[in-house]
Amino acid sequence: MKLTALTDMLRGDAQADRVVPPSGHTAWLTSFTAAAMTFLAVFALALSLAAGRMADRWGDALARSATIRISAPTGQIDQQTRAVLDVLATTPGISSARAMDDAEQRALLEPWFGPDLPLDALPIPRLIEVTEDSAGYDSEGLRQRLAAEAPGAVLDDHTRWRKPLAVAAGRLRLLGLTSILLIGGAMAAMITLAANASLAANAQVIRVLRLVGARDAFIARAFVRRFTLRATAGSAAGALAGLVGVALLPSADMAGGFLTGLGFQGAGWLWPFLLPPLAAMVAFIATRFAAFRKLKELT
Repeated sequence: MKLTALTDMLRGDAQADRVVPPSGHTAWLTSFTAAAMTFLAVFALALSLAAGRMADRWGDALARSATIRISAPTGQIDQQTRAVLDVLATTPGISSARAMDDAEQRALLEPWFGPDLPLDALPIPRLIEVTEDSAGYDSEGLRQRLAAEAPGAVLDDHTRWRKPLAVAAGRLRLLGLTSILLIGGAMAAMITLAANASLAANAQVIRVLRLVGARDAFIARAFVRRFTLRATAGSAAGALAGLVGVALLPSADMAGGFLTGLGFQGAGWLWPFLLPPLAAMVAFIATRFAAFRKLKELT
């Protein structure tokens, strides 16, 4: 039944189209609502996808690396560092391991303590950067070996960093989907109100049409077609405006690391083109429901 109604709507009917006024407040309200909601949906989609990509990228980077911190008396630092490197060299799943020099550790601490940090005078632990291969390594077994060979060594496999990022990525994707669903619901509500207003304004015309033999399906089809086309046109304009807005966002080079990857990438640019058909579907269902319900009230 709905497929037949959709086919009739696409084919059109010049006589039925005359039932609905071509202009008025319901016309611009429907188009503006569809455009505004689609514009917001494009940004919600872009921000959720970008945030998810950033969290995935950070999580992947942390998952492939680990850090070993060696805290020991000054005379034992070098000895325990060599012992840790020997352990790592014979550990399956470790791709590479290297001890950071003083310059690298000073660069890590400089944002917090300034450039003149006296490393020689402070008991700063030695850091060893570990990179794992695709197979991975047994973190618990490595901890036990380190405890036996270098008591001052502590393995940080970044699990405490990866888990919050994974949770954040999942929640951001859920938030984006929820936002789009709420936007679709708001669009449906506004189009329903506009359709009801138009039907009420044309109540006298509808009574005359019924007197001359017009069926409710004929009348409803006119409203459904007109409002669906209005919503589709408005949604297409909103999607285009949203794409232009996303394209004009600062690039990574201009905005630094915080905005790296913000927007769409690759095939992600195709997602906004699905929004106008979705808006048309929402308008079709909402208007059809509102039309038949209002026609029953006008009986």
